Amino acid sequence: MKKIIFIMMIGVSLMAQFKTISTSDVEQIVKDGKIAIIDIRRADEFKQYGTIKGSHKLTFFDSKGAYDIQKWMAKFTKIVKTKDTPFVLVCAHANRTKAVGRFLNENGYTNVQELDGGINYGWIDKGKKTVK
Repeated sequence: MKKIIFIMMIGVSLMAQFKTISTSDVEQIVKDGKIAIIDIRRADEFKQYGTIKGSHKLTFFDSKGAYDIQKWMAKFTKIVKTKDTPFVLVCAHANRTKAVGRFLNENGYTNVQELDGGINYGWIDKGKKTVK
């Protein structure tokens, strides 16, 4: 029983470091320009919907759901230099960001954030502009 409670506590503490943030929070981040916004969608999605101004385009999953974690992490660590550096993940609907965010959180990244609803529901549907 104690093992189960301990494991649950670890999971809760890890998830506590993975935050879903609002459109207005991301707007402030864009305005301040101090925190990296990492858009993990595919090139076809960037082209179709654009990106949030200042975002780093860093595709994680390809169109078939495959990924190359070593290649992605090599690019990611050039943007996010330390495991305590805050950053925001963005995808289409905040599904992919949850998977990638959990992975990063489980690997020691302590300031993982995601845009609530992704770029489609958390940005575009709220009337916010994107750049292409």
